[in-house]
Amino acid sequence: MTLLSVADATTRLLNGVQPLATEYVSLGQSAGRILAASLAALYTQPPFDASAMDGYAVRSADVLPVPATLSCIGESAAGRGYNGRLAAGEAVRIFTGAPIPAGADAIVIQENCRRDGNVVQVVDGTPDKSHVRRRGGDFDIGATLLEAGRRLGPREITLAAAMGHSALNVHRRPIVAILATGDELVMPGTTPGADQIVCSNPFGVAALVEQAGGTARLLGIATDTRDSLNAHIDAAHGADILITIGGASVGDHDLIAPVLQARGMTLDFWKIAMRPGKPLLFGRLGDQRVVGLPGNPVSALICTRVFIVPMIRALTGVASTGELDLATAIAAVAIEANGPRTHYMRATLEPTPSGARAARPVRSQDSSLLAPLAAADCLIVRAPNAASALPGDRLDILHLDF
Repeated sequence: MTLLSVADATTRLLNGVQPLATEYVSLGQSAGRILAASLAALYTQPPFDASAMDGYAVRSADVLPVPATLSCIGESAAGRGYNGRLAAGEAVRIFTGAPIPAGADAIVIQENCRRDGNVVQVVDGTPDKSHVRRRGGDFDIGATLLEAGRRLGPREITLAAAMGHSALNVHRRPIVAILATGDELVMPGTTPGADQIVCSNPFGVAALVEQAGGTARLLGIATDTRDSLNAHIDAAHGADILITIGGASVGDHDLIAPVLQARGMTLDFWKIAMRPGKPLLFGRLGDQRVVGLPGNPVSALICTRVFIVPMIRALTGVASTGELDLATAIAAVAIEANGPRTHYMRATLEPTPSGARAARPVRSQDSSLLAPLAAADCLIVRAPNAASALPGDRLDILHLDF
């Protein structure tokens, strides 16, 4: 089977992907979700003219010039406003956030006043308009402030709450079932046998799935038998995406493709012109998308970042062009010419005197080594047959955290 380019593979993976159905969730459950419908304010904010400072609400005409002597006739506090109206020569003690009484049009801060009983002497300072928060100064009722497709972070959720919304209409999080395969694997916390290793891939893949907006469902480890694989795949029922890890190559013990095809999976492609991550499988099993990741830990995580993260984002309602969110950096050291496959080189970012970020490849690009991957900040993306790069040359990079 001909190797697909990364761009072609991405196009085919995202073909037909539409945002999932919508649901209402409470504000407390909305972090990281994607807004499915634009949000309009249910109230005006602030709902009244309010004081931005502690001091006295006055008529500006009464304190020009100073010093001026006024009679304090009451108090306005947050949640307990003064209900009367100021007349000439009167003032109301006021606190931050409190409604400005009728008749008042200015605030004199308390530092500029002296008080003796109910007599207030304004000794210094001209009223400052910034001391008054005008009604609707933030937003008016009916104003659309959050558009559909917006990711809900702390700032958006705070705004939605201030707009008066207790629940938000968002796209459903895709359920992603993750299955590790291989006789050699044991779960963390289990002592491996002489021919075994600790299974690590599903946990990193699950973390990326959750970070991208999906809900990870770990299916455990299937042994290299058809019965075990079928039993574990049964547990993926209802998931939007099934990810298998390992067993996607063409060896005698690589059973993923034939088992899935026997269950009715339509195979779209099998291999990608990239490194690490060449043996990547993609197909469809009914409405379920199936992605078979390589077993090498670095390959599995990089393929998840490159292919599965954009798929999850599209399912959650994030508008996608089908292209990765690449950034740029300069080469910290010389990098040799690339071969015929797109190369995702693990690298660290470091500052330079010019202020630009420089990307330095980690000590080893071996796809089985996790320690160098954990030390990396980004992936240097080297196009097929890219010429060698000199220190200072511009590079495309893909951030590992997003």
